[in-house]
Amino acid sequence: MAKTKLSGFPEFLPGERIVERRVLRSLSRTFELHGFASIETRALEPMASLARKGEIDKEVYVVRRIHAAEGEPAEFGLHFDLTVPFARYVLENAGFLEFPFRRYQIQKAWRGERPQEGRFREFLQADVDIVGQGELAAHHDIELPLVMLDALGRLHDDFGIPQVKMRVNNRKLSEGFYRGLGVDDPMAVLQRVDKLDKVGPEVVAKLLVDDLGMSAAAADACLALAKIKTEDTSFVEQVRALGVENELLDQGLSELATVVEAIAEQAPGRIVADLSVARGLDYYTGTVYETEMETLEHLGSICSGGRYDSLASDGKHTYPGVGLSIGVSRILVPLLNKGILHSSRVVPTCVLVAVDNEQTRRDSIRIATRLRERGISAEVAPAASKYGKQIKYADRRGIPFVWFGNSVKDIRSGEQVEADPLTWTPPSADLEPAVKAVGVVE
Repeated sequence: MAKTKLSGFPEFLPGERIVERRVLRSLSRTFELHGFASIETRALEPMASLARKGEIDKEVYVVRRIHAAEGEPAEFGLHFDLTVPFARYVLENAGFLEFPFRRYQIQKAWRGERPQEGRFREFLQADVDIVGQGELAAHHDIELPLVMLDALGRLHDDFGIPQVKMRVNNRKLSEGFYRGLGVDDPMAVLQRVDKLDKVGPEVVAKLLVDDLGMSAAAADACLALAKIKTEDTSFVEQVRALGVENELLDQGLSELATVVEAIAEQAPGRIVADLSVARGLDYYTGTVYETEMETLEHLGSICSGGRYDSLASDGKHTYPGVGLSIGVSRILVPLLNKGILHSSRVVPTCVLVAVDNEQTRRDSIRIATRLRERGISAEVAPAASKYGKQIKYADRRGIPFVWFGNSVKDIRSGEQVEADPLTWTPPSADLEPAVKAVGVVE
């Protein structure tokens, strides 16, 4: 088969896959510590459902059945995030769920966009959401970012992944401000302000004036709002100083101040009120979040989301929620490519059981079996070659121990001791490959 490299579809080597699996294990463990249940949804959704959620329908990968049966849908799309399929999941299973429903979901998603550092066509996401029936208490807007900051903080502590800072805004604040300026279509303004980091203030101002017909003064006011960033609630006074009045603006300011104050108390230094945060998808209705890795800000947001009040509704009930999504691939691929994250070995094996000759291979298999029964990863040497070659085989893979008959050797130190496979235990640090960050992150 010819090589067919596709850009934007990451494929990891075994050692890199070990890193990914350890990170996913850590995330799952943290989410479960906070009481979130795991679900998985299908990869395909009807195109009609995907295309109406914001301005991303052009990015959807379309899947067509060549031999669709008569009357069956022939066109679907691969989901571009996990929020839209989750909303459908809630509607279809509401009768079996307890609300507020707390779920986490770690799955692939697909977008047909131009690949670049930190952005891929196939990528792994880790989402957490809390969904209510009819209503969802405001305190969940505080709880959920604290869950994510805990999860990302553990990745920093355990693996050396860079620390993060979460930026937070409120859609009501932005919409109320724009309406106070006389804007009839706040969503159109939000979508252009959302491009601020990519194209800069001059381009955004031009878009507001040329595309939306705003006055230069109103466009300048929108940019002045977007420049406000504080690590406390002093943003309230700064917004008031802009002289815009609106009831929805007042509500957004109050909600955001409550969120920032509470998170800053629990996670000092990890939160900042940033009124440039817009989130382009149209289903967000309240608090919105974006998160960057310190020292790797050029990658953009690696964790984002927000409050949505009407994404899921069956006509009788509405299921409001708040959700956050970690771009696992966006974090891992650049760190792995730069050699910043690595695994201490490229295989899970802790012990290589040597083989004297092919006639005694069964003895080696029995030893490996005893070790595995006790939770120690072991493999039997592939060939009964000279012991030196078997040790080199282990060393190339980072396997720390080689078992010879009635003894085991730490090939790193050269120490060899008598051992019984029914009782010998390696140091806990060697049971699994270690994952750490190395070098300086630039």
